[in-house]
Amino acid sequence: MSCVQEARDGRGSFSRGAGKLSITAIILTFDEEVHIERCLTRIAPLVERIIVVDSFSTDRTVAIARGLGAEVVQRAFKNQAEQFQWAQSSCVIATEWVLRLDADEYLEPGLIDTLRHCLSALPDDVTGLDLKLKVVFRNRWIRFGGYYSTLLTRLWRSGAGYYEQRWMDERVVLTRGRSIRVKGGDLVDHSLKDIDWWTDKHNRYATRQMVDFINREHSLFAIDHRVDRNAHAQARWKRFLRNRVFAGAPLYLRSLLYFFYRYILRFGFLDGREGLLFHVLHGLWYFLLIDAKVDEARGYISENGVDAFRDHLRRRHRIAL
Repeated sequence: MSCVQEARDGRGSFSRGAGKLSITAIILTFDEEVHIERCLTRIAPLVERIIVVDSFSTDRTVAIARGLGAEVVQRAFKNQAEQFQWAQSSCVIATEWVLRLDADEYLEPGLIDTLRHCLSALPDDVTGLDLKLKVVFRNRWIRFGGYYSTLLTRLWRSGAGYYEQRWMDERVVLTRGRSIRVKGGDLVDHSLKDIDWWTDKHNRYATRQMVDFINREHSLFAIDHRVDRNAHAQARWKRFLRNRVFAGAPLYLRSLLYFFYRYILRFGFLDGREGLLFHVLHGLWYFLLIDAKVDEARGYISENGVDAFRDHLRRRHRIAL
């Protein structure tokens, strides 16, 4: 079933008007009632069209989104990359640009103003825009630890961007042209959910990271190398560090060294109490958890073989390779 067939009514609130740009915003959701109103109301004055792709939420996410005028389509979730690429391919997008947002993200006013002034004046060979990510954890901006340096290509010309198919850390690949950095404001990641949700989410993320690491050892599925060739320099450099340097270091030791780098050498301790919790959880616990899952997966494959491991992923984690 196509996106157009599945979409519901309710476009009126986001019809094109004064100040709106030729942008379609695509937002993936599952149980995001705490975030979805903030996300939609902040982006609505900027974009021509909003599409919410929901994975059968059990809360009021869909009702809120439809009530605010977004188009809503529901579809079973496999992973972020596959879900977003389906939306981009199946929904008939007539705008000049596509914007990808998560429900717990929003654009700062300064960034919105910059886009209003610069988007229409960009040369044709600029097909992607890189936004700087600002993470807010427990209502505190995580400024140090090297974390406030991440650039993400989140806005691109229709037809010029494709999400690489990975289980984790997927990025947009530009099929033509180049990307440039947009200044004036940030893309803000500010979750309002509790620590149980955060740790549950990162436990799932650690499993997906494990799959990507094990795939490099046992070729579970084809690797999409386009980001290595076409992404901006920072994305290529981070991918190199993860796949060559971090992946080649001893399990567990690499996680400890990474935390030391982030918390001490990159001054993560200056982020205060909230920063201590964030850097310990995200820069140490999370990476130790990935290592534990990689260690466990290697042992499973050694005893049972790769095919049995594929079946284990499907049964235990609902990951069908």
